[in-house]
Amino acid sequence: MSHRLGYPPALPTPVMQPTSIGAMSNTPTIAFLGPRGTFTEQAALEFLRAGQVPGVPASSVGTDPESAATLEPRTSPAEALGALREGQADYAVIALESSVDGPVAQAEDALVTGDRVQILAELLVPIRFAIGVRAGEAERLQGSGAAAVGAEAPVFSTHPVAEAQVRGWVAENLPEVQFSPAPSNAAAAQAVAEGRADICAAPLRALEIYGLEAIATDVADVAEAFTRFALVSRPVPPAPRTGHDRTGVAFTAQHDRPGSLIYALQQLSLRGVNLTRISSRPTRELLGTYVFHIEMIGHIEDSAVAAALQGLQRESSWIRYLGSWPLATAPRGVDEEHLVKILGNVTSETPDEGPSERWLADMMNPAEDHRA
Repeated sequence: MSHRLGYPPALPTPVMQPTSIGAMSNTPTIAFLGPRGTFTEQAALEFLRAGQVPGVPASSVGTDPESAATLEPRTSPAEALGALREGQADYAVIALESSVDGPVAQAEDALVTGDRVQILAELLVPIRFAIGVRAGEAERLQGSGAAAVGAEAPVFSTHPVAEAQVRGWVAENLPEVQFSPAPSNAAAAQAVAEGRADICAAPLRALEIYGLEAIATDVADVAEAFTRFALVSRPVPPAPRTGHDRTGVAFTAQHDRPGSLIYALQQLSLRGVNLTRISSRPTRELLGTYVFHIEMIGHIEDSAVAAALQGLQRESSWIRYLGSWPLATAPRGVDEEHLVKILGNVTSETPDEGPSERWLADMMNPAEDHRA
């Protein structure tokens, strides 16, 4: 690996407080994947409602979270994190993982390209799509099926991750459309409103914003689909330990050493730390070399997690700490027990290494007779 990505320490280092215009006016600026109406904007509003944005308590948000912060749309996760890194925003909200389509590759790349940023919190957003068309176009686009000879197929647009989540419904109900990817679901709704596409899959709020007619709602091939979003800041001390936490790291293995990935991951398993996710992205520097993104249960202040991170740092050629933050709870309107049935139950406990550390300290300083 070259030094383009930098070699930050395994442990987080405090930096200065946010310095954007929003920070100076006591109203934080939050960058998100836009335009207005995306699920990412919805997640940003939920972070505000939950009081998870530093300096904005839930009690001050009330029923109008949009007034509690300045929401700045960007065209990609990279641009949203770029605004954060450059001081144009105090925070950014990005999608991390879909329960249907897996990790969001653009977000993973953006997290490791450029200066280090840090995840402060996560939340789950239920994903349901509305199928939108321009007013008065529903009957034509939902016709009997066979397109007129020589006529162009209607253009269906949405984000590629969303397309994977409604592909079955579209094949059954709109079999003749041609897919045109959009940078976001709301951008697809905007494209329909502007005549650059005919049909979109987007949040219902996006259809309302852009004046579209819904020909179907609550569309999803997987009925219980969720996307996990993250609230990101510039590096600060980690969120306080809650006992129900998650820690994220990105690293590259020593690719010229046989078994290097196994040795790296053993730093977790040997300490009883639960690995909950692993994915890989190419380094874009050398064919066959990858940045591995992993998440584990526990907080950097947990002794087992701290020891695992130190071991991982020794076994890696490059490593970036992405933060420790509280595990997401069930979204509004979703029962916690039902969510466990859908997504599975991830234990939030990490081993307590305190007794073994105290034993070792006693052996190094035998002031008392422990008869052991």
